[in-house]
Amino acid sequence: MIPKYRKQFNQELSQEKYQQLKDILKQKGGIEPTFRISESPLFLTKAFEGKLLDASESIITQIKALPAETLQKAIPDNCRVPNDTDQPHFFTIDFGICKSENGDIEPQLIELQAFPSLYAFQKVFEETFCEVYPFLSDIRNPMPHETFKNYLKELIVGDENPENVVLLEIFPEKQKTAIDFALTEQLLGIKTICLTKVKKEGKKLYYEHEGQLIQIKRIYNRVIFDELDRIPDLKTEFDFREEAEVEWVTHPNWFFKISKFLLPLLKHQFVPKSYFLHEFPENENLENFVLKPLFSFAGSGINLNPTKEITDAIEDKENYILQRKVTYEPIFEDINGEFSKAEIRLLYIWKQGDERPVLLENLGRMTKAAMVNVDFNKKDAIWIGSSNAFFAEG
Repeated sequence: MIPKYRKQFNQELSQEKYQQLKDILKQKGGIEPTFRISESPLFLTKAFEGKLLDASESIITQIKALPAETLQKAIPDNCRVPNDTDQPHFFTIDFGICKSENGDIEPQLIELQAFPSLYAFQKVFEETFCEVYPFLSDIRNPMPHETFKNYLKELIVGDENPENVVLLEIFPEKQKTAIDFALTEQLLGIKTICLTKVKKEGKKLYYEHEGQLIQIKRIYNRVIFDELDRIPDLKTEFDFREEAEVEWVTHPNWFFKISKFLLPLLKHQFVPKSYFLHEFPENENLENFVLKPLFSFAGSGINLNPTKEITDAIEDKENYILQRKVTYEPIFEDINGEFSKAEIRLLYIWKQGDERPVLLENLGRMTKAAMVNVDFNKKDAIWIGSSNAFFAEG
């Protein structure tokens, strides 16, 4: 979208530089990213950035105005966790990069979550792009690394000793996001702990380190709670639904409250019309909509071409939405003259007591497939996978 930077990047790109990018990320994280790293960043205009921020601010305002009881309805009864908070600590919002009917490139809301994404990794990813391609430093995110670190430290560690704060995940070494865990540990001085290793005595939680029990006072939660039921023979001492003397960052209930559940309630020119399946009006055409389960993650269960037979067969219709299809515009030209589509996730943090969240970083995802998810791409394609967006006048 910004010919000047796209042209220079494509001219400078080489297989050696791409390998250098991946090698530096591996060196900084101590492990290799297990998801595909795109060769290219996204170059987007300041005008497009303005559209993103306008839509996000409107969505945030609308969510703040919703009654607490409305949000509570989103939480499945078997997933309620005690000691909820007034607002989430994290707020992420995904937009597809699309073309409007009049030919303008515009964002369209795809999804939103109150769940931490790859915050530590994306900052390092952006910095690494700038190391390998120094001209990108002119248009990088203006937030200094130290400021970024202080924001996350204040949010996640707070006033606690870092040894009493853990990043909690289930089998973290098997997760695709393991490099982000490693970078978070480096950034904040906290440890990543598997849920199966958490010990519970009364209402206190502990983990073992060098033969000693260390109390857990704050949890930076990366566990998708409702996925635990799908792990066969999972044995844990601590059940999220039990009372525990611990602070959640962010509280598990917010995973459900800020989710696809909200899409039918939001209105904005960059928010595609959505309906709960059981409320889908007869005058709408099913062909124009995508079917999404409310509580899925990473694109699982999405049907791009639902039929009446499929929707009629669903028993728990209140747990599905139909979202009007949007068309991702292939505008990111690779070195072969082919084009990729993309979406961008804005990564906000929301300190308890603050009126509004603060935007820290972004995450880009590029594809040449029908779905913007690295699992759906052909192995030999380029300009696909995880990326980062740079904004400039253009």
